[in-house]
This record gives sequence, C-alpha cells and structure tokens, in this order.
Amino acid sequence: MSRRIGKGLSELLANIEDERVQMPSEFADGEAIYQIDIEKVAPNPDQPRKYFNENAQKELEESIKVHGVLQPLILAKRGDGFVIVAGERRYRAAKAIGMSSLPAIVKQIDDSLMREISLIENLQREDLNAIEEAEAIEELMRMNGYTQEKLAQRIGKARSSVANTLRLLALDDEVKSLVRQNRLSAGHARALVPVQDRETQIDFAYRAADGEMSVRELEQKVRFYLNPDKAPKKLTPGERERLSGEMRAFVDDMKRIFATKVKLVGNESKGRIYIDYFSRDDLERIYELIAKLK
Repeated sequence: MSRRIGKGLSELLANIEDERVQMPSEFADGEAIYQIDIEKVAPNPDQPRKYFNENAQKELEESIKVHGVLQPLILAKRGDGFVIVAGERRYRAAKAIGMSSLPAIVKQIDDSLMREISLIENLQREDLNAIEEAEAIEELMRMNGYTQEKLAQRIGKARSSVANTLRLLALDDEVKSLVRQNRLSAGHARALVPVQDRETQIDFAYRAADGEMSVRELEQKVRFYLNPDKAPKKLTPGERERLSGEMRAFVDDMKRIFATKVKLVGNESKGRIYIDYFSRDDLERIYELIAKLK
C-alpha cells in the first residue's frame, strides 16, 4: 500500500479482505491490482469532499498523462460495477483525459465502513480545506463514538488540532463558504471564531478574504473588537495634523544629522524608519554618529 495514503488508513485497509474479481491482475505487496474499465467505476455518492480545486485537478491530469496513475484506487464491488472508496481525484483526472481503465485494489467493504475510510482518506490529504476537515472529524466522532483524543490518535493528529478544527463549525455559513473556496485560510477562520455577531463576523471575513489582510492583522482587529478599551485611541483631525507635522520634522532632523536619505513608513501608532547608506564608508560614518549619540 502506498505510504501516501497515510498510516492510519493503510492499517485499516490492511485488515479488510480483498474482493476477488474475475479478471487478470498483477500483485504488489501481496494485493491483487486490477485494471478496471473506467465506465464501471462510479464516485461514492457520500464522498465527504465536495470541492475540488480546478488548478490542482489540471496539474493531476498533466501528471497522469506523463506518468499514468501511480497509486491504485481503492474500490468496493457493487452489483456489476464498482464504487470509489479512495481516489476520486485520480478517477476524475483519468476520465478527463480519456483513459479507458484504472489500476485498482478491490476490497470487501460495506457502506458504513466505506464512509469511515473515505473520511479518513480525506483527513490525511494536505489540500483538504479546513471546513471539510472539520465536518469529516465531526462525522467520524459521531459514527464511532470517538472522543477527540481517540480520534486524534486514529488520524495521527494532536488533540488540540482536532479541537481547534471542530471550533470552525460554529462559524456562519457564509464565512465557511469562503473557506471552502480557499478564499479564506484556516488561520483567518480560527481568528473569527470568537466573534459572535454574525454581521461583524461576515464583514471581517470579506475584508480578510483573498489575501487582503494577514492572519495577524485580522487577529488584532478581532482583539480590538472584543476589547474596545485596548484599541488605539482614534485621533481627531487636529491631533493627526499636529502629529504628522511633528513626524515630518523628526524625519527632517534625522536627515540632517545623518546626512543621508531617511524614510518613515507607518503612522503615529507604529511603523518603520529606513536610513539609507550608499557605501561601506557611509555605513561607518552613520555608525560613528550613533556611537557618539549613545
């Protein structure tokens, strides 16, 4: 079994008996690998993964064109056909480029176990979005009566990671939709969990979507929203004009003292000061000035 499936899933599948199919096969690691007619294969209607990134799918299609399907799908026999237990992305990509058959291992799996395997396989994918992950975790816990700690052991994650992921299910549906579309990262989503007011939560989400705000910036906005007394005091126009004048004078003084370009980026609350030097001698001159000021 390929290591890419993940340790938990490999161990689970290893304990499930293979289905013997009446067709030629080859053997790898003691398992029969069949070439299955792609028209006899159908996606699992209960597949927990609902969103498939188009760019990632295109990349997979190009890879399969060159290398073929390197990792066999896991299928379950249903009537005259087969249902995908693990490997729907590979199936979609192979079908899109016109392949007629797929390598597959066929297992004796009932519908309940198929659901659990599909959930675990998805949880062990790196590109699963945070909401799909949270929903899969919640369903696995419900199906099997797992505690957070037991499930964390089952899927190879820290219990704190499981707990933090489950908290995302409390977000508004509109915010969860942004996460599903990969417009909002898991870090952004976690920052929004403490915001109980629906309209405020959605407003923050859209302002942070598509990389318009870093996770740290969003966390700060949420912190000030929840603790208004800790937010920086808003200046009146008169105060802002006075401080801006003082800051310009401050920069001018630095230019005069260091005899070089000085640039200030930011505002009255925070920012950066850049002091330019144009040669090693220039740097040593500035260093000596600072040493004297000390």
